[in-house]
Amino acid sequence: MQLKPRIGPRHPRLGAACGHAAEWLATKLFARAGFHRLGSAFADDRIAEARERLACGETLYLAGLGPPGTHNSGVAMVEVTQSSGPRLILNNEEERFSGNKHTTEYPRQSIDAMVAALRGMGRDVSDVFAWLTTWDYPALAGTLTRTILEEAPQSLKLLRTTQAAGFDARRMDAMTRTPKVLAKQLGLSERVPLILMPHHDNHAWFSYAASPFADDSEPIAIAVLDGTGDRGSVSLYEARDGALRLLACNDSMFESLGAFYSVISSTQGGWTWLSCEGRYMGAAAWGDMNRASNPYYAQLKDVLVLADNGEVRINRALANWYADPFEKPYHPALVDILGHPLTPSQLWNPDAILRVEDISHRPDTQDRLDKAAATQLVFEDAMIHIVDHLLRMTGAHRLILTGGVALNAVGNMRLLEHFDEAWFARAQGRKTRLHLWVPPVPGDPGVPIGAAWLFAHLAGAPRGPVLKHAFYCGLPPARGEIDAALTADDIVSERIGEITSEEGQAAVADLMAFMVAQGGVITLYQGAGETGPRALGHRSILANPCDPQVRERLNARVKYREAIRPLAPMATLEAARDYFQLEDGADDANYNAYNYMVLTAHAKPHARGKIPAVIHADGTGRIQIVREADDPLTYAYLKALGRHVGVEMSVNTSFNVAGPIAQTPQQAVETLRRAGGLDAVIMVADDGATYAVRHARDGKDARFAQWYDEWKRTRSGS
Repeated sequence: MQLKPRIGPRHPRLGAACGHAAEWLATKLFARAGFHRLGSAFADDRIAEARERLACGETLYLAGLGPPGTHNSGVAMVEVTQSSGPRLILNNEEERFSGNKHTTEYPRQSIDAMVAALRGMGRDVSDVFAWLTTWDYPALAGTLTRTILEEAPQSLKLLRTTQAAGFDARRMDAMTRTPKVLAKQLGLSERVPLILMPHHDNHAWFSYAASPFADDSEPIAIAVLDGTGDRGSVSLYEARDGALRLLACNDSMFESLGAFYSVISSTQGGWTWLSCEGRYMGAAAWGDMNRASNPYYAQLKDVLVLADNGEVRINRALANWYADPFEKPYHPALVDILGHPLTPSQLWNPDAILRVEDISHRPDTQDRLDKAAATQLVFEDAMIHIVDHLLRMTGAHRLILTGGVALNAVGNMRLLEHFDEAWFARAQGRKTRLHLWVPPVPGDPGVPIGAAWLFAHLAGAPRGPVLKHAFYCGLPPARGEIDAALTADDIVSERIGEITSEEGQAAVADLMAFMVAQGGVITLYQGAGETGPRALGHRSILANPCDPQVRERLNARVKYREAIRPLAPMATLEAARDYFQLEDGADDANYNAYNYMVLTAHAKPHARGKIPAVIHADGTGRIQIVREADDPLTYAYLKALGRHVGVEMSVNTSFNVAGPIAQTPQQAVETLRRAGGLDAVIMVADDGATYAVRHARDGKDARFAQWYDEWKRTRSGS
């Protein structure tokens, strides 16, 4: 007999009343500490002053701040003019400087790097007009209070959870002192006032403003699907004629697609939250992705109830993560479907982690892969349900998807496939199809940008330019920084050229392609780092996509990671079209949506035989198109690789080993040390000087030396 679903909390009135009271009290307390909400006298005055200054032709600098206590702290700096709108200068993610992935710590090093950049521009901290936070903390306090009380007494256990995914209670206290700590760091005599910007509004406005969709009378739908925001986990918006309007928010922390996917992927896959989701999405490709035959889908889909008006509710008769997300996230009925969840003490245990390599000698492996596939299918059902309602409600055919959930590149592709011309003919009575855009940094590392851009919008600035690349984390490394990092005894290096001239750039690119064609695995380290979770050519490990053994070699000897992790193809537009089925719904601004590895695409029939290293188990690739104007060296490398291996495409994976993407030259050297199978790191200084850095052991240097000599002989024609 099927268990009757339980929808909604036990004590909604108690939760709501106490949540409102907590928000009111928090507003007062935070204001005393130097935090000011939108609508306060302080915030209104700053917005009015910004509007006046912009109207007078001044240039303003705004800082978006991700304070401590919530994951992915950092700082963004934006330059704003009335004529051009906001221009992103940098988005420094603290994890890149500290080396602590998804860190919740105070972003001290990110701020120091921002100040250095300001001074390099001839400005100083006094030129920052406003500091904007990524959360509306009183609203968040109300949401947390409501969540803790609406399922009491079971949910009171949340009070004892000092470190949950995305929140670190031990550092939330430090967050309340941020105005004073920031003033001390900047050498200011008075605390720095912070303006609180709503979390999902930040997501929505940045993603809309940076998108290639034009402002006109046609509506643009925006879906923020998140782990949680300061008020809810799903927020829906409409943009029209340059204005943004909130249509709906689910006002719930745990009625969340992000929480659903994180809980299941962690407790079934064996990894912690924020590290589990991408791995589990990759694992799903090895499972049964057919709804009719998957052995778990029919029962697991009851965990999420697809309600009226596009709402997605959790079935609290199955799910228990609203009260205990870590120790006891399943009710017995869900245990009957999926088995017992892995406990926090089992996570990252090699015997517990889902490994596709075990399929030949562990009978339960295929079973676990089918559970991953079922989870992905249920997740996609919920995404489609929300977007179906949003498109019908707005009459839009253009959709911007953002929030951490938008990193599910497979789900994004499914939206393009589902909302085709036939759907629009039925639902809207017109001939069109869905056009989709996802920003390169849809998760919380992008919210500092959104906070600054949203403030600029409130001050009357125009929308600003379309985003074309993601190279905004930090500044390009100076030659002195590289030279200092290359003094270690266990590495060797030499200068191999420069990229300031067309000839010099072509030579470096050709050497890179020559080494890759010989079976080399190299890294390109150049310019500012990428903001967002994907390496896109500035901090990328590169290899030959035509080599069928390269994925196993990279995962086992360079990245030391699970075989379920796919390798991504980076390509010129021409090569992408040749080998993948690019969706018409992603063709805006010359297929800009494929610039950032946020969409998968189906490989064409002949692709697996030519580029097996970048075709995943389900026949897709999470593709990145490289443009010459945005990244001339990587583009030149791809063109050279086409001459050497016959396809203008490369394996691309991030330059990291069990940590954040390497940011500084010193971190690049440390990552080289850990990546034993890496042949060379090509490091490019801000003046164009280019070095090849490699291990001084195990014959790695001899291997590079042989290739370098052969390449020079071929160049000289001898």
